[in-house]
Amino acid sequence: MTIDERKIQNANTGVIQNIILENRGKLSISGVNDVLSFDDQIVMVDTELGLLTIKGENLRINKLSIDTSEVIVEGEINYLAYSDKEQEKTKSGIISKIFK
Repeated sequence: MTIDERKIQNANTGVIQNIILENRGKLSISGVNDVLSFDDQIVMVDTELGLLTIKGENLRINKLSIDTSEVIVEGEINYLAYSDKEQEKTKSGIISKIFK
């Protein structure tokens, strides 16, 4: 999906999401539905725009508010990536079939 397609989709759905990264040490995310998993090297967040994967070192969730749909992650942040929810479900389905 191109940036223009996302803008059109966001205009139609009214979804607004902000991601603010401060000095690669503090990440503020709005539009969060749920934190799916986390440890000190990876955090997976379900957002209005898809799954957001955060990788780094010494990661910790400093604030989690489902009421305001906000999450703050602190630590050494090295990587951020979105993926579609359906794509992640397919990947986990294939991996679980392999390891059965």
